[in-house]
Amino acid sequence: MNLKFRRLLMATLAGGLLTGLTSAAYADSTTDLVQALISKGVLTEEEGALLMKGRTNEVEVQKKKESKSWTSRVNMRGYVQNRVTAMIGNDGDNRANPVDLWSDRSVGTDDSINPDKNFLIRRARIIIFGDFGDHLSYYIQPDFASSASGTNNIAQLRDAYGDINIDKAKVHRVRVGQSKVPYGFENLQSSSNRLAMDRVDALNSAVRDERDTGAFYYYTPENIQALFKEINDKGLKHSGNYGMFGAGLYNGQGANRSDVNDNYHVVARATYPWKTQSGQIYEASIQGYHGDYAPTTGRYNFNGNANVSSSANTGATRTPTIATADAKGFKDQRVGVSFVMYPQPFGLQAEWNWGTTPGMDAAQNRIEEKSLQGGYVQAMYKIDNFQFLETNGTLIPFIKWQYFDGYNKAETNAPENHVNDWELGLEWQLAPEVEIMAEYHHMKRNNLVTGNRAGTLDYQSFTADALRVQVQYNF
Repeated sequence: MNLKFRRLLMATLAGGLLTGLTSAAYADSTTDLVQALISKGVLTEEEGALLMKGRTNEVEVQKKKESKSWTSRVNMRGYVQNRVTAMIGNDGDNRANPVDLWSDRSVGTDDSINPDKNFLIRRARIIIFGDFGDHLSYYIQPDFASSASGTNNIAQLRDAYGDINIDKAKVHRVRVGQSKVPYGFENLQSSSNRLAMDRVDALNSAVRDERDTGAFYYYTPENIQALFKEINDKGLKHSGNYGMFGAGLYNGQGANRSDVNDNYHVVARATYPWKTQSGQIYEASIQGYHGDYAPTTGRYNFNGNANVSSSANTGATRTPTIATADAKGFKDQRVGVSFVMYPQPFGLQAEWNWGTTPGMDAAQNRIEEKSLQGGYVQAMYKIDNFQFLETNGTLIPFIKWQYFDGYNKAETNAPENHVNDWELGLEWQLAPEVEIMAEYHHMKRNNLVTGNRAGTLDYQSFTADALRVQVQYNF
């Protein structure tokens, strides 16, 4: 080739490399061009190397900058749950014995204490998550369907935490912030993924809103991570990756609440999933926690007398007392076991726990240290490729029994709660973005909502039957 032309070509290429066109995409194109000219004999190997000198490192640096840009590490997803409930028969029509389900304000009648009936937005959540570098994963989740002081659909923080990944494989990580406390399979399972409408009282009463602020260490070997991912990818109703082993410290008063007694709760959980030669996946867990919990108190109707007194302890209403020695909190500790046979297609899920908690002795009108125990058993069957019109989805019928003999420490006055419920339901995932769930719910439990009308006792037990329907959007 003419030497003068070759020098002119090299000068032109060099000018293009040095005029600020520094994006990784442009650099890759330039590399391809130089290699093509070498293969055609237009440039020698030495001339090509001279032109690209230093460009390899620049390309790598640019790619790293782009990969670490926060805009390339932000992901979003979410879901909305709409509910409606119809009481069956005359249940709930007795003004002297109203029906209220503390976990779902749509359950009840005009005579119930809760004001929300008929249609209800139970959850409306947007999740912002991602990785920033190799050693930080973040997760932020607000809920836009919370309620406070009679106002519905207000925003409230659910999760805000970062996972500090000690190693790039994420075998060892430390989670700091407000997140779920690793206690109970169903507590850890997302509400968007759970079959039944609500979590069972026996385990959900352990941690208010399943969350608290603290620091937790999780250990998850790579083979266990792979099995967790397989469970999730197959749509088998997993609880998420909370480690094969997890332990940590947290405040103890529940989500969005400050510590009041300068006492940390301590929690630990060990779980082990395994897969048999037939492909069936199982998981077994044990967990426990210990700390001191300070319950809140308020006036409640205790004798049905319509002549309300202004005294704290006489007349129709009164406030339970707490001994001076227990003013900073009561012993709050539990141990629980979990077992899951994932639905392939038949599945079983069961949990039980025992412990000590603060609870109100209504006869003595005081809060004391009480014992509790309870759990549930659930059977399900997964039917894939269910076709209806132009949909090809999944049906999962289930039956669930739950029992609880204890107290709900997070409700006002830590009232006694006896639960013996049955649920028979069906979830239809007609598409990944839409799920419809309906269940018959036979309730035999205590009304934990404080604030009954004059002449009616608070915290009474009731028996009721309801048909509950939920439509969920995933996006």
